Amino acid sequence: MKFLMKKENLFIRIAIGFVIGIALGFLAPSFSLSIKFLGDIYLNLIKMMIIPILVCAVAGGIINSSDITALKRIGVKTVILYVIMFLASFAVSFGVAVTIRPGLNVVFENQPVYEGDGPASMSFGEVLTGIVQDNMLKAMLDNAVLPTILFTMIIAIAILAAGEKGKVLKDFINSMSAVAFSVLGMIMETSPVGVMALMAFSIAEYGSGIFMAIGKYILCCWLACIAVFIIVFTIPVKLYTGVDLRTYLAACGKVALMTMSTTSSAATLPTTIRVSTEDLGAPASISDFTLPLGCTINMCGGACSFCCISLFVADFYSLDLPLGKLAAMAVVATLINMAAPGIPGGGIVLMTSYLTIFGLPIDLIGPVAAFYRLLDMAFTTINVEGDIAANLIISKSEGLWDPSMVRR
Repeated sequence: MKFLMKKENLFIRIAIGFVIGIALGFLAPSFSLSIKFLGDIYLNLIKMMIIPILVCAVAGGIINSSDITALKRIGVKTVILYVIMFLASFAVSFGVAVTIRPGLNVVFENQPVYEGDGPASMSFGEVLTGIVQDNMLKAMLDNAVLPTILFTMIIAIAILAAGEKGKVLKDFINSMSAVAFSVLGMIMETSPVGVMALMAFSIAEYGSGIFMAIGKYILCCWLACIAVFIIVFTIPVKLYTGVDLRTYLAACGKVALMTMSTTSSAATLPTTIRVSTEDLGAPASISDFTLPLGCTINMCGGACSFCCISLFVADFYSLDLPLGKLAAMAVVATLINMAAPGIPGGGIVLMTSYLTIFGLPIDLIGPVAAFYRLLDMAFTTINVEGDIAANLIISKSEGLWDPSMVRR
């Protein structure tokens, strides 16, 4: 029992809740329908923390960056490359998701119907205009994610610019972050019960077809991550740097073993730096800057996550998701990904906020949360592999690295 209750074994407890939910759904359908309120409470608790977590994560990431003053040529180049890689990952992932369409061609006992308003009808310009609002307090109270992120970034940069005079606010934000993440950790501990209730309801309402839908979604996510690794990372790195593919893939494999076991970019960072500098010969002067920065803002795995979940949910409920919204969705994904909380299952919060922004239902978050450990293994691995690829490209562009520096 002690082993089961450890914080890092939350995914095991969620899996147990998932299995119990399946059993209840098949054996006691009426009871399963009646306990949906437990799942709704769980989802409401997650939604309740979206704004506080975004504020703390974005502000904390900026004010605690020791490299902010070094954001000159190499810094700007690195950030631009990370944004390009993220957008490219978004496009590739969407291509994979559109090909597979994980939410389509699934037979249900009762066809899922969403009674809400459906995806918000926002053009790219309307999304950008809506980011700047005249009453930020009201925006936060209304759970307006994008204006909150922008306002938080401005305040955080201003705190840095204030220097010593901004130290009080910096300490306050760090203290608030510790409390907010502690609260979120408590909420995530209720996941087994929430997942159990939502899974039981899903089985009782839709039948065994939910398994095929979730299975296709997991397959879609993994294939999207593999496609991103090949198209966005490996091919550009090979063409631009000329690195030996076997050496590069071997180095990536060492890092993947860590990311899949820890599902944490931060926990893998020492291994990422060691492999980059020792196995690939990347200069420490570049690696010590780009890799920690990438650990914070380079989330190509998040691009895979957002693309797949949005299309999956839209298809599952037969909602129209016009291609014209892609640009707006990509911009939103880029902004929101910098707030990835470094706790087990933190990506669930980001997926919920992402779906909420575009008016998509969040009911499937429960069943998805049951498998999130399996998904997070792929997403985290792609996040870190993207850091390695960017590090080599930046090092090559600065004239500080070439293939002859790779350890044989």
